Amino acid sequence: MNKTEMSKALAGCTEMSQAAAGQAVDAIFNPNEGIIAEAMSNGERVTIGGFGTFQSRERKAGTARNPRTGETINVPAKNVPAFKAAKGLKDAVADS
Repeated sequence: MNKTEMSKALAGCTEMSQAAAGQAVDAIFNPNEGIIAEAMSNGERVTIGGFGTFQSRERKAGTARNPRTGETINVPAKNVPAFKAAKGLKDAVADS
């Protein structure tokens, strides 16, 4: 399912127009200005009961190897997005 299909499904489940549903989906999931992305960039967790938790995790610095040249490269530490599914979501997916 892509964002357009999600907007159509949201409009079908609610009394929202498809345009309003698209704006709602974009307000939540936009990678630059969305509610989830902004909270995670501020170091906050976003927990949706029964669905899961979005959070930012720190990936430690390390080394990697360029497969073409064999050269060792230093990889800096950085924050990466992570999602942990809740038990309700895991159960729903397992039962399907």
